[in-house]
Amino acid sequence: MVNVVTLIGNLGADPEVRILPGGNTVCNLSIATNERRKDKEGNWVDHTEWHRVTVWGKQAEACGQYLTKGRQVYIQGRIQTRKYDDKEGVTRYSTEVVANEVKFLGGKDGGSSKEPRSENAPPDSGGGSN
Repeated sequence: MVNVVTLIGNLGADPEVRILPGGNTVCNLSIATNERRKDKEGNWVDHTEWHRVTVWGKQAEACGQYLTKGRQVYIQGRIQTRKYDDKEGVTRYSTEVVANEVKFLGGKDGGSSKEPRSENAPPDSGGGSN
């Protein structure tokens, strides 16, 4: 069985980075992907889908340091659904993408900066791959 998700989209908000009590870093991202399709009348319309993405460890630290709202990113990971009870005791489900790989793509400035393209690239290298 395969559980692989690949997204290329833009951040809808600045990353939310937290350091957990055990010392591990987690970063939550909100990614928008867009699709252009025809409606019932044959008119082209844009459809935006929002994705919650969770990034862990050194990748999470790099996301918090280099990403900002509007920045384009490539995400590869897996879908995970969590079950929890809310404050009123109602069972809820939350589906997210847990990232294995994050690459920073062209940003608002057209991608001309020398920021790393992945968490393994040093800040002054201008890119790299996992």
